[in-house]
Amino acid sequence: MSRRFVRCLLTLALLFSSALAADLQAQIKQETEDTHLRFGQTQVVEYQVGAIVDARKGPVQKLLAMVAVPFDCAEQEVTIVGQDISPQVEQIDYRYLNKVSGGGARQLLISIPFLPGGQEARALLTFQVRTRTILPPEETDSLTIPKKPDRSLKKFLGKSPYIETKHSKIKKTLREIDQKLKSENEQATAWQRVEAIYEFVQDHVKYVEGPDKSAIKTLNDASGDCQNISALFVALCRTAGVPARFVWVHEHNYPEFCLLDAEGNPRWYPCESSGTRAFGEMPLARVIMQKGDNFKVPERPRESLRYASDYLIGLPVPGSGKPKVKYVRKQM
Repeated sequence: MSRRFVRCLLTLALLFSSALAADLQAQIKQETEDTHLRFGQTQVVEYQVGAIVDARKGPVQKLLAMVAVPFDCAEQEVTIVGQDISPQVEQIDYRYLNKVSGGGARQLLISIPFLPGGQEARALLTFQVRTRTILPPEETDSLTIPKKPDRSLKKFLGKSPYIETKHSKIKKTLREIDQKLKSENEQATAWQRVEAIYEFVQDHVKYVEGPDKSAIKTLNDASGDCQNISALFVALCRTAGVPARFVWVHEHNYPEFCLLDAEGNPRWYPCESSGTRAFGEMPLARVIMQKGDNFKVPERPRESLRYASDYLIGLPVPGSGKPKVKYVRKQM
């Protein structure tokens, strides 16, 4: 039995066990997470993710590529349905980052011990992704802002890259929003308070495509794209004591906020950052890649990342140059 054949069998076994683990996790998720959500239509797509590494400038060794892949959450289920892995790839694996309170990210880890000069290695996985739309809740009056958030929620209350929760102008803007709401409704609920923040951001910020900006710059410019709008909403929510975070989806992002139900359980609700207004619901089903906006990756310990981005590490053989890498992320 050849070494290559044995390695292929091991790779298939790994893929099977990963798919089985994902199925089991999805079953547990459905029973324990966010059962309050009301779901609408389901979108089923195939989504290919991976990396292609080219050693055109000479041999390289000890390569590790990290690629973000779709993950299971309350409104989404993910299973592997195909693979394209070249012989140079020794192993593929997964790891979760910041998996807390239904959020986090899942990374595909691609290990290549040695890649001869002029050769190309690839690891491309195809996932079936079933994502459901989220309908608005039927009852919101009993929802409250956490007074003593636990550890899982505190992560979504502090400062993150591009999200300034302590800035004086963010605080001043929140006071103005609250004063306006109180003048209109002295008995406003927690839901109505968050909705007032959402309406302010939607009315104040004109949608304009452009580079990433911080929450305070978006507030000052009164313009920005989906990332900028989400950053401002999240910053205002957190300043108000409402846990909030980014949701990164295929070619877009939007925010989620969290309130407690009558039993004290955290409940996350999405809202659309651009386009048709949607508060506490998500009428479009998109492939969800990550939930969160402050990730730590073991290979980059000094960096706080808004998104657990694709990354490659490796060692060139003396006399050779850096490899070229192409990350693949596409809806089939």
